[in-house]
Amino acid sequence: MARLRRPELAGGLEELIGIRFADRARLERALTHSSLRRRGDGADYERLEFLGDRVLGLVVAERLFELYPGSDEGDLSVRLNTLVSAETCAEVADEIGLERFIRHGGDLKSLGGERTRNVRADVVEALIAAVYLDHGLPAARAFILRFWEVRLGQASFARRDPKTELQEWAHKRCGQPPRYEMLERTGPDHEPVFTVSASVQGVKPTQGTGRSKRIAEQEAATAMLLREGVWSAGA
Repeated sequence: MARLRRPELAGGLEELIGIRFADRARLERALTHSSLRRRGDGADYERLEFLGDRVLGLVVAERLFELYPGSDEGDLSVRLNTLVSAETCAEVADEIGLERFIRHGGDLKSLGGERTRNVRADVVEALIAAVYLDHGLPAARAFILRFWEVRLGQASFARRDPKTELQEWAHKRCGQPPRYEMLERTGPDHEPVFTVSASVQGVKPTQGTGRSKRIAEQEAATAMLLREGVWSAGA
């Protein structure tokens, strides 16, 4: 992807999301993948992503607390984890149309599809941080709720953590916890992909992939819960 000149980059995205930035260099940094930094082409979004993740978590947790006064800590945590997941953040990135604004090196041929889901998710969090630093928490909250409000009320977010669900199901089935084994690690150091298997005694293993072992384990657990009918695909 060719590097966009800063006025074109900032102006196009600002118009798209309806927010003007005083610090346009920060906005550009929020859109820059680490593959460019490694080529000596400036800073990337990783520090902003760290901050944006926390701002997103705070705003979503605050709104869940307001929306579900009868829910306990466990249910709220499950909803929160789903709403701030890479999958949800990537969906928001696609809804905004962020893909064409992200600056990256040649090793990322395209920013569409499952392989680069985490990149798109990270940029959403970095953009949230840029809004927060430029305009404060009220503006960041308004930006987040603009894209998350409908998702906050969807019943599909009531699922529990898949590893917890699988552990309870395995104990009921065979009296032993599930086992997880890392099968493979692929991809460059800045964008690794882990493949993990989940095994329960008497049941065929399943596999999952993700940018961390934890995410891959969750994916493998989810695959088994769906295959064994513990969860339904539409739930």
